[in-house]
Amino acid sequence: MIDDRLLVDTSAFYALMDRSDHHHETAVRLWTSLLVENYLLLTTNYVVVETLALLQGRLGFEAARLWQRDILDVVVVVWTDESVHSRALELWLSLGRRKVSLVDCVSFVTLRLQKIEKVFAFDKHFSEQGFEVL
Repeated sequence: MIDDRLLVDTSAFYALMDRSDHHHETAVRLWTSLLVENYLLLTTNYVVVETLALLQGRLGFEAARLWQRDILDVVVVVWTDESVHSRALELWLSLGRRKVSLVDCVSFVTLRLQKIEKVFAFDKHFSEQGFEVL
């Protein structure tokens, strides 16, 4: 297991971009620290789609474009294959909870497969699944 890897969730990406988000200052401080400490930052292609849609819908196209250019550029995107999608869908169905999304479940499965324990997120579902949330 490599301790300098972590997954970045939509909740963290959004907080970085929206100055009115109540997690914005914490997100900027953590993001800067992670970059200085040379963490390998990963996310999934599902998180990319979710983040782009959220930014475009709430902050506009320009914010989504800036995120893609300036933030996503330093993150490794882990692409979800059919097996991960199927496992995530099974997990999502087994959890049967309104607030846990399929995107979250893809992240949970990816984290376990990649043997990553740390997540940059403001979503309590990651800690409920046993991950260390920064």
